[in-house]
Amino acid sequence: MTPTAENLKQLLPDADARIGIALGSGSARGWSHIGVLKALAEMGIKPGIVAGSSIGALVGAAYANNQLNELERWVCSLTWKEIISFLDLSVVGGGVIQGEKLFDFARTHMEGVRIDSLPIPFAAVATELETGREVWLRDGPLLEAIRASISLPGLFTPVKRDGQWLVDGGLVDPVPVSLCRAMGAEVVIAVNLNGDIVGKHGRSNRDRVMKEGNHMENGTSLWERVSEQLKSSLNERRDILLAQLFGENHDAPGLFEVMAGSLNIMQDRITRSRLAEEPPDIILEPRLSHVGLMDYDMGDEAITEGRACVDRMNGQLLKLTPNDR
Repeated sequence: MTPTAENLKQLLPDADARIGIALGSGSARGWSHIGVLKALAEMGIKPGIVAGSSIGALVGAAYANNQLNELERWVCSLTWKEIISFLDLSVVGGGVIQGEKLFDFARTHMEGVRIDSLPIPFAAVATELETGREVWLRDGPLLEAIRASISLPGLFTPVKRDGQWLVDGGLVDPVPVSLCRAMGAEVVIAVNLNGDIVGKHGRSNRDRVMKEGNHMENGTSLWERVSEQLKSSLNERRDILLAQLFGENHDAPGLFEVMAGSLNIMQDRITRSRLAEEPPDIILEPRLSHVGLMDYDMGDEAITEGRACVDRMNGQLLKLTPNDR
């Protein structure tokens, strides 16, 4: 059963059932949520209610399942070469990335876990593709909820749940403050990853992709197992796809840049509207506009900035510490 305010202290003595945290969407910038949660815990603030949207759902689930340290180790081990390997060159299933490798951590640590069995109350936001309706995932398989909430259209494949196709929660609620309050939070800390992103598209991605792509040509067993003719053909197709995704030159944006810029504008506008309508008690805003859509290998930097944004709000946050209640 979902822990109540009464038995939460027995399960996690340092968690505060009054305090909820709304972890926002933001793709690779979401690794900063790890730094936020760890910095808050060091201050004596451990939210007892967690709502996550998109990447916030993945980090929030790890926190609610007492696996934040394990997630941090996995995130900090990611390399850009591994990020490239996430690309599915067949481009099938409604997205260019099937998501299986990116969800290795969740599948390894959360397979079979149900949301209502977590020690900390947790919920994720997703969007129903057909109607655009906001969907709150508060029960059922945890892995399915994470996978649905993080399914960025055109990038990750959507998830079918109860006959509905679900996509990224950031399309309707990038920072789920209202969900946090609906779960019973009296005080809500919101983490907004979209505060300074408009106009920033992660131009550096293409250079890193092409550099790693060339390395892949020369060293992987896949290319060594096929004939030179097939190798040349596959390399040419891969280079065409990478050029389309990341831009053929520095003057023209690639597909990822167009997607990232458009999503940045959309999420910025939606975030402003939702936060004005349902303001949190405290808002934390990591400064990560330079981190691109696919920069999942920048975990160390994102986590550090997550800690830094907590430090910047130290005065307001101290009012939530046990000594001041």
